[in-house]
Parts: sequence; C-alpha cells; structure tokens
Amino acid sequence: MNRELKRSASDRYLGGVCGGIAHTYGLDPTLVRVLALLLLLLPGPGFLIYLVMWLIMPLGY
Repeated sequence: MNRELKRSASDRYLGGVCGGIAHTYGLDPTLVRVLALLLLLLPGPGFLIYLVMWLIMPLGY
C-alpha cells in the first residue's frame, strides 16, 4: 500500500502537519495534536522537527 504523507488542507489548526499524519495513518487528529504538543513542551528538537515537516510536506488532503 502506498501512503503518501501530506499536510491536511481541511483539518488544520497551524500548518496541517498533525491532521495529515492522522489522515495518513488512520489516527484521531486530536490524539496526534496532543502528542505533538507534548513533544513541543519537552526539551529537545520537537519544534524543529515540526517546522521541518511543515516546510517539506506537500499540501494535500
């Protein structure tokens, strides 16, 4: 199965990254957003990873 990771154009709050991940893997977007928020609050490269994904993921769904 070919699943292409794209940002969500319809289910988005900031950049559509979490909505796109949720759509691609069949997850609840709220769960993905909560996990992303936890990663952003923990020390480490969470913000940088989100920013890079926002820049390289094409807009889709």
